[in-house]
Amino acid sequence: MANPEIKLIRIKENNLQELQDLSRQTFFDTYGWGNTAENMQIYLNRCFSTEKLKFELNNSDSEFFFAQLEGAVVGYLKLNYGSAQTEFQEENGMEVERIYVVKEYQGKKIGRLLIKKAIDLGIARNMDYLWLGVWERNPKAISFYEKSGFSHIGEHTFMLGTDKQTDFVFKKNLQGADTILLHK
Repeated sequence: MANPEIKLIRIKENNLQELQDLSRQTFFDTYGWGNTAENMQIYLNRCFSTEKLKFELNNSDSEFFFAQLEGAVVGYLKLNYGSAQTEFQEENGMEVERIYVVKEYQGKKIGRLLIKKAIDLGIARNMDYLWLGVWERNPKAISFYEKSGFSHIGEHTFMLGTDKQTDFVFKKNLQGADTILLHK
């Protein structure tokens, strides 16, 4: 069972600065090792600008959640429905666009709680499937998604600054989905 000290809180526009800081920190910590400083800066400035995050927070087809542990924000989740999805955009699918945990808090089942939230919301909304993209050079995340019941269904291009990269696309069917495996 998930640690009862971890709470999921819906992110609103008044959390914009905290979301921006967390987004930049967790993205850099996750991918900075394998990318140039210039490409990282281009990406961080473009994708986590105040204007872009404000637009995303106000999009009715997107939802954000903070994970809090003993009052500290230690991760977050971004979900997209319908036209907010970066690909597919089918009404019966839901994208897990971002799921990040602060480096110091990894291994505390926070990621499991976040992915369970996505699965539970997908089931509650009668979605047929969840999907996401994960960098081909991130074996830790790939293993996490496979253990969470996602299957590799293809690839797509991800632009990090000026660097064209490959993301693996993973999908999890939700019809008859069972989230028991997430409690192990």
